[in-house]
Amino acid sequence: MQRMAQAVRVVNNRRGESSDFTETMMFDSDLDREPTHVRTAATCPAEQSSAAAPPDMQRRVFLATSIATIAGLVIWQWQRPAVLNASPAAVPEPKDVTIILFSDDGHRLKQVRIPMIIKMPDQWRQQLGAGVFDITRNADTEIAYTGKYWNLHDKGIYRCICCDNALFDSATKFDSGTGWPSFWTPIAKENVTEIRDSTLGMVRTAVACTECDAHLGHVFDDGPEPTGLRYCMNSASLRFVKRT
Repeated sequence: MQRMAQAVRVVNNRRGESSDFTETMMFDSDLDREPTHVRTAATCPAEQSSAAAPPDMQRRVFLATSIATIAGLVIWQWQRPAVLNASPAAVPEPKDVTIILFSDDGHRLKQVRIPMIIKMPDQWRQQLGAGVFDITRNADTEIAYTGKYWNLHDKGIYRCICCDNALFDSATKFDSGTGWPSFWTPIAKENVTEIRDSTLGMVRTAVACTECDAHLGHVFDDGPEPTGLRYCMNSASLRFVKRT
């Protein structure tokens, strides 16, 4: 029992650290981040109180906390698929959109007006796979530092994983310190659409592909010159084409 309890406490600590880290990195750039100080365990009031409590009480509190944590994890894992299924990807209304076509070497070709690409959720899911589908069609977010493009420095362009629309050029990519690929401008303003996002109790600006309405990420106003913007994208929403 002691080994299981210790394992649970380690898992809890790691999950807490990962959650705090991801939440901070999701919205803030390291460009203007101030140094932070972490309070040590010796100064934590909760641990001081536990140290002063009788041994029997400490064991009861620890066991109760461990059981509640395990139960919470089981319920969360069981309910998560239901939460995703309860909010199916919305199918946009048919309309024509204007985009700029680019060659794979990044040359601007021409402006075109074409019908928006519209597919049913099951069609997108079959084309993309579960993880990419959740991000591009249900506005999910990949975990920081897990995407394949956040630390890529090759020269080329980034296209939409859903429809191949040209989105960003590597010439505008920069290291934001957030763990997501970041750009200070799209390859053409016509190729992305900005949408007001009021989820998570805050107002942000979401970025979508103009041609197929795929969710790409968010744009923030803490980027470098010349725009001062940071287009913080999900790697899963992009397909990189290396310049030859």
